[in-house]
Amino acid sequence: MSVIEVGKRLSLNVIEKVDFGVYLGTKDEKVLLPKKQVPKDIEIGDAIEVFIYRDSEDRLISTTSMPTVMPGGLGLLKVKSVTKIGAFLEWGLEKDILLPYKQQSGTVEQGKSYLVTVYVDKSNRLCASMKIDKLLKVAEEYEKEDEVTGTVYEVSDRFGAFVAVDNRFYGLIPKREVFGIKEGDVVRARVTSVREDGKLNLSIVKKAYLQMEDDAKKVLEGIMEYDGELPYDDKATPETIKKDFNMSKAAFKRAVGRLFKEKKIEFVEGEIHLVRK
Repeated sequence: MSVIEVGKRLSLNVIEKVDFGVYLGTKDEKVLLPKKQVPKDIEIGDAIEVFIYRDSEDRLISTTSMPTVMPGGLGLLKVKSVTKIGAFLEWGLEKDILLPYKQQSGTVEQGKSYLVTVYVDKSNRLCASMKIDKLLKVAEEYEKEDEVTGTVYEVSDRFGAFVAVDNRFYGLIPKREVFGIKEGDVVRARVTSVREDGKLNLSIVKKAYLQMEDDAKKVLEGIMEYDGELPYDDKATPETIKKDFNMSKAAFKRAVGRLFKEKKIEFVEGEIHLVRK
């Protein structure tokens, strides 16, 4: 049975020195540690802790550097580039790790970080995956109304936004609240309930009176960006409202109603104008 396998963190002994590095392991099973990774004054028989992976030429190789995310673990990795075969993520090693398209739960963007796990694929290569449901735990320490922070790892048209609370625990924001949320977004949410299975139902909407106050402020600021004359009123399409204010039409109408009652706005021929004092 092989000991030196892709994705393993091992302590191996030096068995041979060569011009381009040292070989680690045993006479029957060995792996190269490149010269630039070899500690100074290393001697035959010395033990070195290394990580096993494949280099750019697909050869088994070792490194004294350790990846940001170990196989089977979870962590945030930044997208370095997006290619025809998937996205390459920075993970602390010289060779970036591939996030194949089939392992992406949504469109990924260069420069943005995503919560992923690392696995060994059928070709014995290390890859990343955004499909992390089975690795998330149920939360025992959270209660209703607790404030939590998490990373969105999947957005579903049917269910809503799946969130890894503290990047460890399963949470879900209902689809009615998912406006402009994307995979990789870090969200602050409130626990609305703890399910019997320990999974968390979340809300990014504050309690009604607080949310309306925030929405009214956002709408007022938006009208100001239009020089005080918003070119539509509360009969506008949901798509237009979402584009400008990132809120539902119902929330927009409530905010507009509040501003009207406070005499901060007025309706003028299908438009909303600031009340000039």
